Amino acid sequence: MSISKAIAPVAGLGTRLLPTTKVLPKEMLPVGRLPVIHHVVEELIAAGIRQILFVTAGNKGAIEDHFDEGSELMRRLEAEQHELLETCRFQYRDRGVEFFSVRQRIAPGQNKPAGTGDAVAAGEAFVGDEPFVVAFGDSIVRTRAGKPLLQRMIASHREHNSACTIGAYPVSDELVHHYGILIPETSNTTDSKLTGILEKPRPEQTTSRLAISARYIFSPDIFNRIRTTSPSSSGEIYLTDAIEALISAGEMVRAVCLSKDEKRCDIGNHLAYFQTFVDYALDDPEWGEQIRTYMQQKLTENRS
Repeated sequence: MSISKAIAPVAGLGTRLLPTTKVLPKEMLPVGRLPVIHHVVEELIAAGIRQILFVTAGNKGAIEDHFDEGSELMRRLEAEQHELLETCRFQYRDRGVEFFSVRQRIAPGQNKPAGTGDAVAAGEAFVGDEPFVVAFGDSIVRTRAGKPLLQRMIASHREHNSACTIGAYPVSDELVHHYGILIPETSNTTDSKLTGILEKPRPEQTTSRLAISARYIFSPDIFNRIRTTSPSSSGEIYLTDAIEALISAGEMVRAVCLSKDEKRCDIGNHLAYFQTFVDYALDDPEWGEQIRTYMQQKLTENRS
């Protein structure tokens, strides 16, 4: 069972990052030298994904433009500034990678897309009857050593013939209400069967602190579950509700946890974005050491 297709939902409004995202999609915010979505795409490619569908909205054209290797800018660089061309030529076609896009609908009477479940449902025709990855475009998973999370998730999905495999990581008590929380069958959270999932619970509602890391693998059965999922009071169809339906039906749903050498970078608010940018800037091969020196100087100044 090979997995070569991925859906990347990128239609969110990014309201928690205003005014930064008034014009620029949050997925296009620079993290180091590259936008957030570029890091996500490279993560997918490293896991063997070769066809990627962006589920977009009306203000997300910059995402498609970034991956267009035949754009006007690329043609001009090829003709006039070949040395600059090499800095932004990523050879996706040569690497066998294809990009597609579809607009997520906005239901009548609503002023925003209808939630994460609806975003995934927009890719049904794209994935057909194949298992597929879902990677949200505003969250990066960094792997410093060992096999990356998505590769381990794919291996687990195959081994257990799962209906759904979810990337996960532990969070502190004060962050529980911000995330979907997974209920594992055992205390082994490295790779565990799940018995439940709660959408943004209060800390006292569960002893689990295992949060979803915005990476999933699904069998096509998830589309039937999404179709039968009732919208929330705000009109949104939550992906977590559809996954809960899989669990309730006795389907195999598992969680694979981030390793100690991995970090989820959730670009959901300004603090998280600033922290992620600093992390990548410090790792820059050309300027990282000078950035580190500059930061040390600023910290010294602030103490005096």
